[in-house]
Amino acid sequence: MSLYGDSHRALHAQFDSQRIAALLEAMDTDEVQPQHKAFIESRDMFWLATVDKEGRPQCQYKGGAPGFIRVLDPKTVVFPSYDGNGRYHSMGNIGETAQVGLLFLDFESPNRLRLQGEATVSANDPLLAEYKDAELIVRINVTHVIINCPRYIHKMKRVEQSHTVPAPEKDTPFAQWKRIDVVQEALPSKDQGRAAQSGGLITMDQWVENLMKGNGS
Repeated sequence: MSLYGDSHRALHAQFDSQRIAALLEAMDTDEVQPQHKAFIESRDMFWLATVDKEGRPQCQYKGGAPGFIRVLDPKTVVFPSYDGNGRYHSMGNIGETAQVGLLFLDFESPNRLRLQGEATVSANDPLLAEYKDAELIVRINVTHVIINCPRYIHKMKRVEQSHTVPAPEKDTPFAQWKRIDVVQEALPSKDQGRAAQSGGLITMDQWVENLMKGNGS
């Protein structure tokens, strides 16, 4: 199924891109190829786009250890949903419309890949046990794999993995924002009282100060 509609085709005509747009779409695939699998599974981050039933989009950063997003077969990609801020915008949107778009970037050797599909969310997926601290598993039925050139991707070097990424060999640090005094009564029951065991309460101003220093996680 084409991703082009009337508005896209009008722009193609306006900028004389009908031929190249048609050629590039013909090069897209509806399955993850071996070279795509290697790239996807080497990533430690990606950007997830979802949309709710009103057509309102969300775009979220998702990070983890390399390999946290897996290609199970040419049509199936999975990743975990870890503890967040409790809004569940992305997961809720998937439950409503199933439509997702994923953007994978390599900043060190500039490269990118886009993937679109229809997703499901489950708290009972058998893969849940393989991801420490995961709350949900997202499974994507791939419909489009889109290759983009690396133009405009800034070359940057990875310094270190976030210390909060769940790993089997260590306890995952308690989120610092959950230590803020004004949020205590609103925290989920599983987080009630944990601030005292994780360094004590802090004020919003203290958290913002830490955030500006790069220590707000």
